[in-house]
Parts: sequence; structure tokens; C-alpha cells
Amino acid sequence: MQEEPKLRDLLEFPCKFTYKVMGYAKPELPDLVLEVIQRHAPGDYSPSVKPSGKGTYHAVSVTITATSIEQVETLYKELADIEIVRMVL
Repeated sequence: MQEEPKLRDLLEFPCKFTYKVMGYAKPELPDLVLEVIQRHAPGDYSPSVKPSGKGTYHAVSVTITATSIEQVETLYKELADIEIVRMVL
């Protein structure tokens, strides 16, 4: 049986990498997401924000230029740690 390829095997660095962060529809959500991203991948970002069907949640998408798998994994963890965030894709 063939093993599933791991994320680290599929990416070549540097590369574009998009985070989609689902969180409660609070006005500070995009700023909180950007604050974490700036810490690990400083840059000039304009996140896109899409409300959910009922408007309870917002999806904030930000594309970075990732430089290592460690950076990608650290960002996943820290974005997920934001209090109002429910999921990071």
C-alpha cells in the first residue's frame, strides 16, 4: 500500500501558499490573522474576507510566499490558536 504524500513532499520552496482562516464574524478577525502572518512572513497583504451564508463566520484568505515547511506549519498552529478562529484550511 502506497503512503499518502506528506505536505512537505508536495511543496517546493519558496512557493505561494494560501491560508484560509475561518473564524467568528468579528471586525478584528482580519487584523488578528495578519498580525500572526506578519510575525512569520512579513509582507504587504490584502486579505480577502468572505462571510458565511448566515453571516456567523468569516473566511479570511491570505496568500504568502512560504520559505519552509516549518514556517507553513508554525503559521497553521498559531493561526489556529487565535481565540475567535474555528478552523484553518
